[in-house]
Amino acid sequence: MIVFFLLGVTFLLLDRIFNVQRRNNLTFLSIAFGIIFLIHFTVSADHILVKSTGGSLSNLVISFLLLLVIIGYVFLLKKAKNIGKVKFGKDLTKNLFNSEELNRYARHIVLKEIGGLGQKKLKSAKILIIGAGGLGSPVLQYLGAGGIGTIGVVDSDLVDNSNLQRQIIYTDKMIGDPKVFAASEAIRAQNPYTKVLTYNYLFNKQNADDLISNFDLIMDGTDNAQTRYLVNKTCVKLKKPLISGAISQWEGQVMVYTSTLDSPCYQCVFPNIPNTGLAASCSETGVVGALPGVIGSIMAVEAIKLIVGAGELLNGRLMIYDALNAETRTIKLNQDTNCPICSKK
Repeated sequence: MIVFFLLGVTFLLLDRIFNVQRRNNLTFLSIAFGIIFLIHFTVSADHILVKSTGGSLSNLVISFLLLLVIIGYVFLLKKAKNIGKVKFGKDLTKNLFNSEELNRYARHIVLKEIGGLGQKKLKSAKILIIGAGGLGSPVLQYLGAGGIGTIGVVDSDLVDNSNLQRQIIYTDKMIGDPKVFAASEAIRAQNPYTKVLTYNYLFNKQNADDLISNFDLIMDGTDNAQTRYLVNKTCVKLKKPLISGAISQWEGQVMVYTSTLDSPCYQCVFPNIPNTGLAASCSETGVVGALPGVIGSIMAVEAIKLIVGAGELLNGRLMIYDALNAETRTIKLNQDTNCPICSKK
């Protein structure tokens, strides 16, 4: 049985130390077992080679089957861990960083969960942010600063004096300017390596598919219920991951919708579309100025995690932050089998 122990050690060394690809390791094991089977069929039972490789053909078959069970278990475990995670399968041999970028993103690169490969994924990513208001402001700033390669921003509003209490991406001099152009200017002033695409119009049924299809990840920070449901419907249709946030008065919430088979969609969580007349806006109910910064920052963190494949996402979990009482709670939510948007029935 020493041979099987040596095979296992060799497999581990090749896989972990020398970073040999898994399929090459499996090829090596297949060849090794093929040679051992050949020995058992061609050499007498009392030969030293037979005794050192299991002693009998039945022992060899049992060992081989046990190995297959272990490999299958590891494979299924890896698949289970990756459920709900979105892969950004792009050519990461491109988008190499210059020395200034390496210094700029150094605090990301030293994180083991991100590293150089993760930062390349961020640079290759294309994120669409719908709404450049209270939530859109911190999302835009942190994703731009963090090295997202391409950011699209959709909004038809102008910067207003009343926005400046919480929409910190804008300055007093920007009052009256279209939000998307003002936000683009602010992002490029902070990080010239981020490309910003501006869409100075309303997000609606006519342009929803064209806009969302061109991006890897969608961020919804709108304050309009009808728009939220349209964004969700389009993301499910095009299988695009969605991160949605909302704020009101002293409370905010965040959830990730990966548009995978096991993930609930926005309408699963909020099945009833509120009447337009009943959906109060921040201008009517008020909102504490720092709250969008908290919720928007969480949205940005979830976006980075999703792109680099780090940690556990708020997929199927609604995170609620109560600023007034300094409390945070998370609610686990499942897919609605009767959902008209994402149900497979």
